[in-house]
Amino acid sequence: MAEKNIIAFFKRRDEAEQALKQIEAIGGVVDSSITNVDGYPGDGVDESFNPLTGDFPGLGFLTLGGDFQKDAGVLAATSVSASGLSSGGPENKVTGYNFCLTVVLDEQSFHQALQIVETAGAIV
Repeated sequence: MAEKNIIAFFKRRDEAEQALKQIEAIGGVVDSSITNVDGYPGDGVDESFNPLTGDFPGLGFLTLGGDFQKDAGVLAATSVSASGLSSGGPENKVTGYNFCLTVVLDEQSFHQALQIVETAGAIV
């Protein structure tokens, strides 16, 4: 039988988990995962430091908590998230949708599963 996939982005992990449980209840799930998607490498800043000392690699590290190489750090610093001066504006519809639900399922369950994630408020 043919398989289809759904990639849906949620604001919270529990929303993605609840949608996955509903999809698993209808059956036909071959594989699934929930991943926290972040645009920047690294685990974030775990230490307290004084930025006035200059002992940090750049703005991207300081405000985004990313582990950047020099060139990537310059590009990351241009992000509106790095400066804190803007959230991207009202047209930025993807901000906060960090949790990616990926589901591979039988073709016969696809439309019902798609309806579940759309009803749950995901971006598909």
